[in-house]
Amino acid sequence: MSAGSRPRIGVLALQGDVREHVHALQASGAEALPIRRRAELDEIDGIVIPGGESTTMSKLLGIFDLFDPLVERLSDGLPAYGSCAGMIMLASTILDTRPDARHLDALDITVRRNAFGRQVESFETDLDFAGITDRVGAPAMRAVFIRAPWVESISPDVEVLARVPRGPAEGRIVAVRQGKVLATSFHPEVTGDRRVHEYFVEMVRR
Repeated sequence: MSAGSRPRIGVLALQGDVREHVHALQASGAEALPIRRRAELDEIDGIVIPGGESTTMSKLLGIFDLFDPLVERLSDGLPAYGSCAGMIMLASTILDTRPDARHLDALDITVRRNAFGRQVESFETDLDFAGITDRVGAPAMRAVFIRAPWVESISPDVEVLARVPRGPAEGRIVAVRQGKVLATSFHPEVTGDRRVHEYFVEMVRR
């Protein structure tokens, strides 16, 4: 795919900030479309898995006959980005989840659900993001955490992109990448800062 092309990126449209992700992707140079049917998976160059409730999302993937086809496409190298619950869905190991919850096993990480607390304990902070805020003149990234997970551990194949800079959760991992798979604990689609989506669009182009 050429550097100036408009990749077709799907947004899993079962729950979460689907419209916000679609708008962010379009503003970042991609053609974005909601994904609800199995056949639509064959039409995309990458996929975004938005926030929501991870156990509910895993059930809906089964109901819509999307779970196994999505696992297959991810294993074949489909680029993916997951935010918040999307990070949980992409992980290989999930702590504090229900026994019947399924996940996509696309990132070799261990995540803890609702690690920062319940929704009343949601917060915002500025953080550094490798590959984005380390560019000359780039400002820090404002990150919004809503009942968010964090990454407890990673394999050697996983790159840490961001950590919580201060406070009770200082040092906790909140953004990772492994090959063509990206995940953040926070919600960049709600801040108006398109840099994470631009980063992912470039991943898909490459």
